[in-house]
Amino acid sequence: MKKLLNALVLMLAVVSVLTGCGGKLRYPAYYTLNLPAPPDPPASEGVRTSIAVREFQSPGYLRQGPIIYRTTPEEVGFYEYHRWAADPRVLVTGAVIDHLRAGGQFSMVSMYDGRPNNDYVFSGKLEKLEEVDYESGVKVEVAMSAQITKVATGATVWSNAVFESRPVPQRNVPGVVSQMNRTMELAINKLLSTVPQSLGSER
Repeated sequence: MKKLLNALVLMLAVVSVLTGCGGKLRYPAYYTLNLPAPPDPPASEGVRTSIAVREFQSPGYLRQGPIIYRTTPEEVGFYEYHRWAADPRVLVTGAVIDHLRAGGQFSMVSMYDGRPNNDYVFSGKLEKLEEVDYESGVKVEVAMSAQITKVATGATVWSNAVFESRPVPQRNVPGVVSQMNRTMELAINKLLSTVPQSLGSER
């Protein structure tokens, strides 16, 4: 009887803790990268090559869902209640496809499906997408790299790497995500700005 009473007291204590502290459950807020698609230009004359874009790679911690912050260069922190609604790699891959289509360098731009039926393959890596809270205040850092490979030869015909950092004027999580959107758009434009127009006419 005494053991049963002790167990009941313990259970009531746990329930009190869970229902106390304000009495409300906290639910995560979800965010997404809002990267607008550029308008498609008229088809360029002489463009006859196709390219397929692989899904971007990233470090494992960028794929876990929570938005990331750093208080030191060595420490990675996660916002428990502020999460990505979709994998950032998927969003960045889609944005790159849209930009390549709009650039007019290729007659066809598609998602890579593993088949060697395109002239080129675009492979990229999202290396940083995080809030940084040390040194000169709160800022956002985005880093990515990419390369284009010619399917027929396996040769790398283009590569580039970019890093963008911008201060966060509105110091809360929505403000951080808003600046991540702007910084990501800048990084993608900078990354793709050096893709040679001549690739479109080479076979």
